[in-house]
Amino acid sequence: DGLFKATCWTMPGAWLSLLLLAGGIAPSARGDPAALLRRENDGSGRCTYSFTVASPGEASCPEAGAVAQLRDELAALTARLSRLEGAGGVGGMGGSGPRGADVSGVWSRGPQRAAPGGCEELQRAKERLEEEKGRLEREKEELGRRLESSAREIARLRAAQCPSGTGGVPAPRWEPEPLSYQELQSERTELPASRLMEETALGRPRAEDSGCGELAWVGEPVVLGRADTIAGKYGVWMKDPEPVAPFTRETTWRVDTVGTEVRQLFQYEAAEQLARGYPAKVHVLPRPLESTGAVVYRGGLFFQPRRSRALARYDLRAEAISAERELPDAGYHGQFPYSWGGYTDIDLAVDETGLWVVYSTEKAKGAIVLSKLDPETLEIRRTWETNIRKQSVANSFIICGTLYTVSSYSAPNATINFAYDTATGTSRSLSIPFENRFQYLSMVDYNPAERRLFAWDSYNMVAYPVRLVHA
Repeated sequence: DGLFKATCWTMPGAWLSLLLLAGGIAPSARGDPAALLRRENDGSGRCTYSFTVASPGEASCPEAGAVAQLRDELAALTARLSRLEGAGGVGGMGGSGPRGADVSGVWSRGPQRAAPGGCEELQRAKERLEEEKGRLEREKEELGRRLESSAREIARLRAAQCPSGTGGVPAPRWEPEPLSYQELQSERTELPASRLMEETALGRPRAEDSGCGELAWVGEPVVLGRADTIAGKYGVWMKDPEPVAPFTRETTWRVDTVGTEVRQLFQYEAAEQLARGYPAKVHVLPRPLESTGAVVYRGGLFFQPRRSRALARYDLRAEAISAERELPDAGYHGQFPYSWGGYTDIDLAVDETGLWVVYSTEKAKGAIVLSKLDPETLEIRRTWETNIRKQSVANSFIICGTLYTVSSYSAPNATINFAYDTATGTSRSLSIPFENRFQYLSMVDYNPAERRLFAWDSYNMVAYPVRLVHA
């Protein structure tokens, strides 16, 4: 409105007036007060004039609370930035180092502590891993030494139990087979072959001809092979004591009997091949067999066809069934099994005198019936009825015309508990220790050529040495 606006300050010892003119005309006053003015636009674009006057009594002005707080926050941020850059430099991140005077001041205060997960922690973790690696390597070396020591001990025990008879030369791994074979040969060469095959009226050889006797001892089982599938939990393995060419006494036969259609007969050239589990040939039987009662004798596999009371002979050379005959009144498929079950109603056996079959009938009321068979025609030559209840024993085998039974299929310390002598028609109780090492015995047979028991114990094919004494 053409008026002057003035603001006055009262200062100690003097008055100072300032006139602001709307037209921008600088007034002329004493002491040229316009020289003290500072002209600038404010935040809204208006032109303002300001001036400063030194205080005669105060060296400095107290700062406002907000300004002081901002300064503290700025200092804290500067210190934090310094620490972060310091951690980055230590960690090898390629940082250029601290920036600015304030940061330099923080940086120069001494060594910084590494941030979590920094290089010091990584270095410690690396050292721990190296220590663990060294410990594992030492354990590996110690385990290797123990395994080597165990292998030497096993070899020593085998050599001690199965001497080779070759003037101190270590016995081969499967020496028990050739050892027994050699012993048999030395006995047989002293006698005419015709006399060895000769039988008495009771179906047993003369003791002076065969070296027969009564069972006095059964040794510890030796594992010769192991089945690797559930089909081999039960089974039967065999050797022919009187083989027909091209087969030999070393040819080994095996049947895994778990299943409803058991037809495969595995052929191995020797026991070592059996241990490795690689058959030389697999025969497929024309009819499925039942349970673990099969035997191999004079070039044929003798077995019970499934769900029948019949007996069959499978010719191993012709690979065909050459004879089949029903076993009169015999129980089958679970009527009169051994105590472990498994449809073991009909069990074939071989001894020094020939081929046998163990079974029971309704007439015998579950007692063991024993019949001698013609190996060519399967006709029954003679039958004995015992007083041993079949389901009360775990298994049986025949040596020199005497039937022996095993007390339990699962007890680790079982016994040979009964014997029935076909020469006298009498039975007696026994208590010969018998070890069920794997506690599920499903098959036991005597091999007269090797003078050993062959057995199948929960996947494992084992052999027991025996000792006979002359009556």
